[in-house]
Amino acid sequence: MKSPIALFAALFAAFLLSACAAPALRGTGDLGIVIERASGSLAVVDTSARAILGRVEGLGDLSHASAVYGRDGRHVYVFGRDGGLTKVDLLEQKIVKRIIQAGNSIGGAVSQDGRLVVAQNYEPGGIKVFDAGTLELLADIPAAFGDGGRFSKVVGLADVPGNRFAYALFDAGEIWVVDLDEPRAPKVTKFRDIGSQPYDGLVTPDGRYYIAGLFGEDGLALVDLWRPEQGARKILSGYGKGQEKLPVFKMPHLRGWAVAGRRAYLPAIGKHEVLVVDTETWQEVGRIPVKGQPVFVMARPDGRQIWVNFAFPDYGQVQVIDALEQKVTQTLAPGKAVLHMEFTPRGENVWISARDDNRVVVYDTASFATLAELPAPSPSGIFFTSRAGRIGF
Repeated sequence: MKSPIALFAALFAAFLLSACAAPALRGTGDLGIVIERASGSLAVVDTSARAILGRVEGLGDLSHASAVYGRDGRHVYVFGRDGGLTKVDLLEQKIVKRIIQAGNSIGGAVSQDGRLVVAQNYEPGGIKVFDAGTLELLADIPAAFGDGGRFSKVVGLADVPGNRFAYALFDAGEIWVVDLDEPRAPKVTKFRDIGSQPYDGLVTPDGRYYIAGLFGEDGLALVDLWRPEQGARKILSGYGKGQEKLPVFKMPHLRGWAVAGRRAYLPAIGKHEVLVVDTETWQEVGRIPVKGQPVFVMARPDGRQIWVNFAFPDYGQVQVIDALEQKVTQTLAPGKAVLHMEFTPRGENVWISARDDNRVVVYDTASFATLAELPAPSPSGIFFTSRAGRIGF
């Protein structure tokens, strides 16, 4: 039998070991991740130090991955092309749980109250609702349309106020809004005949309007979530009318859309232009010529700058639009195949992934000086924890 002194020493040693194993005490406000698509991993980054803190591996096929944050900013949910949904702890830099929930998944969202995480799926088509803590499946809502025997790819999933989610059905030309206040008894409102081939969607920062971009026709579809009885309506119809159509090398994304004051800046499909829209009337008020076909059009948090990246063959450059001058004032060359951009929470820096140069470049948004270059194997999406407090992100 051990003496009291020996027992105390053993317990004290065990305490020290457990303390060493615990994550360092710190906040999560300046953390984020970079998706490393070539290696199925993600880099955990510190935006204050502009440094990589560590890597988490084993996340499967990340060739078109996206991520959303739990409201604590500590846990991030990563959606992979292989249908994987992975919950990652940023502080411990490890996978909490990973499930394969579909055949092909391209994104998801977290509910307003933080209880639910929802995945949007290409295959088999529909959304699935999970408990954000345990990843227990709570609801499966197939995107059946027509006679009910066909299933659509789901795109543009966004969280909206009231523990609701809005999304578009690419094959059906519909927008659905689902109320998940009681997740095991979902209530779905369907808006039909909204336009041809909605390819992505977004919700305005105040959570009022859901907008789906249309690939099959010029224009967008809008639903006023405060007045859903008005149905869906077309906006910007025929913005390319009378112009020669160009081949589309990469589908633009709306999720990183730009709002500055009462203006919204949107990528024009197959055109070398950014559309400028009045967010009160939803009418076009201008166009800004840019170098190539825009993919992401993103506003610095203060709205003064709009940053734009492009599809092939111009995907090695980024242009900056001045919101006051309404024109391009800066062109940068971060590297080959720029895939994504992310601003630090207050916008003093922007992080840009250059996939084919295997690096992330950090710029000062005032001087445009390069502040850091971080190595990463085929980096794509960059997601900071500041997204945890934003609607639609």
